[in-house]
Amino acid sequence: MVAALIFLSDQVSKWLVAGPLKMRGEGDRLDLLPFFDLLRVHNHGISLGLLTASNDTHRWLLVAFTAGIALLVAVWLFREPKRGDQLALGMVLGGALGNIVDRSRFGYVLDFADFHIGAWRPFLVFNVADAAISIGVVILILRALLVKDQPPREKVQNA
Repeated sequence: MVAALIFLSDQVSKWLVAGPLKMRGEGDRLDLLPFFDLLRVHNHGISLGLLTASNDTHRWLLVAFTAGIALLVAVWLFREPKRGDQLALGMVLGGALGNIVDRSRFGYVLDFADFHIGAWRPFLVFNVADAAISIGVVILILRALLVKDQPPREKVQNA
């Protein structure tokens, strides 16, 4: 359910940017707040500009690679008994699927959220999928480090 909500939110937000807000060309900007703008960026790589797909072969290899990771996350999600980890994995899966759809359709991922303080930008331009993936991974890491598993209770048998 979480994965579907993230995926839908990601795709709707990208549609709004490219459609009704008429930000059709890379570099189109819409100033909203002193610390937040919409800036259309075409990301041909993965996080931090790594593994940039410079041609169609690289593009489809990147789609296959990220789809493989998404499949592993989906398997983990369906086997995971802990609700908190399920939530985080759903965020990661929904975000991954949103970006895979973009890369498959357009050859790039549409990024648009630009947080800044003056000229300083603490983050690269990102989208809903990127935020969900990042937050999901942070939740998984924090839960792995801070949440202690309860020892299994012994069953009391009636004699």
